Amino acid sequence: MPAELRKRAAPAPAAPPPKAKKPTTTTSKAKKEADASKESEPPASNPAEDAKAGIPDGAGGGSTTAISMPGAEAAKEVVAVKVKDAAVKAVKVKRGAASAKLAKAEVDEEKEEEVVGAPKTGGIIKLEGFGQGIETNDGESTTLAKLVEASKAGVVLFTYPKASMPGCTKQAGMFRDAYEPLTATGLSIYGLSTDSPKSNTTFKTKQKLPYPLLCDPSGTLISAIGFKSGKSITRGVFVVDKSGNVLAAGPGGPQATVDMVKCLVETMGGNSNAEGILAAENMATTEGRGEGEDELVADMVAEIADSAEMVDA
Repeated sequence: MPAELRKRAAPAPAAPPPKAKKPTTTTSKAKKEADASKESEPPASNPAEDAKAGIPDGAGGGSTTAISMPGAEAAKEVVAVKVKDAAVKAVKVKRGAASAKLAKAEVDEEKEEEVVGAPKTGGIIKLEGFGQGIETNDGESTTLAKLVEASKAGVVLFTYPKASMPGCTKQAGMFRDAYEPLTATGLSIYGLSTDSPKSNTTFKTKQKLPYPLLCDPSGTLISAIGFKSGKSITRGVFVVDKSGNVLAAGPGGPQATVDMVKCLVETMGGNSNAEGILAAENMATTEGRGEGEDELVADMVAEIADSAEMVDA
């Protein structure tokens, strides 16, 4: 009996080799570390829900008030502070401008008082810049300050309306005749009017006046000492010493103006009974009128004559 052949069972297939592990790269490692870091961070917060914006208490070392404030409100607070600072600065600038304006107004007021306010006896004036724009009958420009500086004790200014008029001639003659005693204490005498140098030179030469005549065409100095009203010039006398002290100031007729200086000379130690002063007084009481006539009437007549001549001119 033939032998029965049996098929041998096929051997089991070999197990596939294990897959090789991919090498860990630096990039993937860094990615893993970044992912781990994100997992450890707290989730982003909503400012509307989280007032602290996810920042733990006490973190950052800043003001807890500023940190707890929402972003929009913090910005508003910063703007408000800047606006406040700007407002304070503006107020300071405004106050500074107001102070400067007030100071300027006070200075302007003082200057106006110096120009407009007529100085009075016993007052003080600032000589520098007082009454600019005058000249002598010889045509030399000068100022009151220069005249005072050149004097020994001060300056006498007698004002008159117009050269060669009766009252002005009388007044100039009285100061001429009393010139030496009136100047004995160091005062310098000057006549002052709005006449031109030519008119005053003629007047001085004709009357043989020993003192200069000052020409003030614009009336600057005459106005400053208070003897100019509009276009009219008031007869008067003004005396100032070397320190700017006003020793005498006032209107008056020919006799009155000489008397004011006479009294002043007495107080300064001069001789009021000097022959020159007596001669001037005698001329005032006898020239052109009857014996015993009142001196005041004579002065008034001279003033009326001057006014009439000015109207005719």
